[in-house]
Amino acid sequence: MSFDQSDKANISRRNALKLGLAAGVGLTVFGMNARIVLADEGQVLKVAHPAFDQDWSPLRGGGRTFRWNSIWWAAPMYFDSQGNIKPYVFTSWESADNTVWTFKIDPKAVFSDGSKITSADVKGSWEVASMPNTKSQRVDQVLSKVKGYAEIAAGSGNELTGVATPDEGTVVVTLAAADPIFFMRLANHIAPITKASQSRGSDGEEIIDWYKPDNKPVFSGPFKLTSIDIDAGKLSFEPNENFFGPKPKLARIDITSIEDNVSATSLIKSGEFNAHTELVTSTIIQDLGPEFSAGPLIPTSQHFWFNISRAPMDDPKVRQALIMAVDRDGLFKASYPDGPHKKADQILNSVPGADNSGFEPYPYDPAGAKKLLAESSYGGPERLPKILFVGISGPAIQAAAQYIAEQWRQNLGITAVDMKPQQDSYAGPDQNSVQIFRDDVGTRVPDAVSYLAGSIASTSSNAQNKLGGYKNDKVDSALAEATTKAADDPQRIALAQQAQKAFRDDWAFIPWYSQAMSRWATKDVKGLDKNLDWQIVEPWNISIG
Repeated sequence: MSFDQSDKANISRRNALKLGLAAGVGLTVFGMNARIVLADEGQVLKVAHPAFDQDWSPLRGGGRTFRWNSIWWAAPMYFDSQGNIKPYVFTSWESADNTVWTFKIDPKAVFSDGSKITSADVKGSWEVASMPNTKSQRVDQVLSKVKGYAEIAAGSGNELTGVATPDEGTVVVTLAAADPIFFMRLANHIAPITKASQSRGSDGEEIIDWYKPDNKPVFSGPFKLTSIDIDAGKLSFEPNENFFGPKPKLARIDITSIEDNVSATSLIKSGEFNAHTELVTSTIIQDLGPEFSAGPLIPTSQHFWFNISRAPMDDPKVRQALIMAVDRDGLFKASYPDGPHKKADQILNSVPGADNSGFEPYPYDPAGAKKLLAESSYGGPERLPKILFVGISGPAIQAAAQYIAEQWRQNLGITAVDMKPQQDSYAGPDQNSVQIFRDDVGTRVPDAVSYLAGSIASTSSNAQNKLGGYKNDKVDSALAEATTKAADDPQRIALAQQAQKAFRDDWAFIPWYSQAMSRWATKDVKGLDKNLDWQIVEPWNISIG
């Protein structure tokens, strides 16, 4: 892998332009370059990106640019598209007490300049990602339990005191409290491994624009950033010839900003592009075929959550009536008739314990629903206050909410329903004006306890802000006990299932769908599988045709 493809790329592009081939081919310069390189060098992934993002630092832990982190940065470990954990920079992990964890670095792991990836690089990368000024959206999901993180997050420290580097190939992590699944939290590209001396200044803060080619950075992933034009919205990546994993199959990855979804769809149809960062339209299956948005189900689901502190949702019989009056098969068909998502009956999906969980799906029973509403403290539809949905943005969501409202009209005689796209503006004290929040819940690790802890535990944002301060002691105690169990302990799963069943009996949501992680690529693109964290699983395996 000593041959530098970038030299050949520069020659072929420069010569092509000198020879005036653009006019002969009759394409845009971008398209012409891609086609010529495709013929000359092999394979080019041409990505349409939905915005002119100004910041491509890999340390932000979220946003659109985050979805391409794994093409140019390596992670400690990663999950494949089936949720199995795989070694990467770290080849092994072990802990005797779930508090002190020891990780070994692959001795073959090097940066793009051939220098070793060391334990100091890992520690420095984690520390700069943790600094408040870095503004990482999700570094807390990875490192919040590590000693020293709380001080960094509070602005009173700049070192993860719980991370030791006894030698350049060993990282020892001490947690503030035992966590049986800490190793899983590292298996993503939220806090990728960089050369710490390049990404982090002497003050501990991230160095501005350190990752741009002009600053001669080195990269840990299978590709390296070779050009970036923020104003034009164009980036190019070429193979990292010193990558310590399998040799990348692509010759280049070009990312170009195209804000309009209609234009992007047209350009993909015409072959000018063959992938997209995130293309969500109501006609995507009809426009680009089922393969384009197909993908594995990930542990994320979308539902309609009831604010149980707000009338009429404060009456359990009203909540039960509203749920039983909706044909949820029809609800799913009204919103995603062609997929790629799948109808949900419960919260859990795509984690151990989701199958055969004991959660009995809510029945569709219009007559029973009508009887319950009559028995409620409101006595029928006439005395109900207006029901307000929020988070009703986008065609599929609108179709689903309108379907629910129509079911209530037909089966219960309810007509006073309103819908608003905004959701954030109704959080906190303003949530009392809302009865139903449409929102997603999920987990970044394939674990039922983590999934429910962020959904229905009384400490979760979802319980506090969407479910109106929901608290069920049975739910909380089962989840608290479950967190102490090892990842492979059957009791961990059994307790999570117990918590979900206790939540079911409170009739506090209308289940909608489990989310698929779309490929967003034409059928000619192979190997663009993604995992539960929007991470391209094995970017070295992407190929065209």
